[in-house]
Amino acid sequence: MSLTIRNQLTGTVTGITEGAVMGTVLIALPGGQNVTAAVTLDAIKELGLSAGATVEVLIKSTEVSLTTGSVDGLSIRNQLRGTISSLETGGAMTVAHIALESGGELTSAITLAAVTDLGLAEGSSVTALVKSTEVALAAV
Repeated sequence: MSLTIRNQLTGTVTGITEGAVMGTVLIALPGGQNVTAAVTLDAIKELGLSAGATVEVLIKSTEVSLTTGSVDGLSIRNQLRGTISSLETGGAMTVAHIALESGGELTSAITLAAVTDLGLAEGSSVTALVKSTEVALAAV
């Protein structure tokens, strides 16, 4: 299956916390960083998720925010460290390619004004921020 979602990372489920309707799934990425996905219990069941399962982590590039500063005090669970490997700028928007410290790559679609305000350039250290509700999972 081909998808338009640019960010597709493979990881291993390390834990599931169930609630009344939703649950959180903790996924370890190769290299040591983690991603949390908040999904419905039905989705957890339908995908057959359990500790040790391999999953694809899917994140739209428009849902990836970037910061060059401290991430202390944020409720955003997914804070992935990396370095800007390239910037594709056109008009009002930019696609930032981030080489993750844990391996793999993320893309972030942000405004050109944000790139300018943050002083982003190739080699800039950033933290990619993604709310757990914006992470989709696919069984492998």
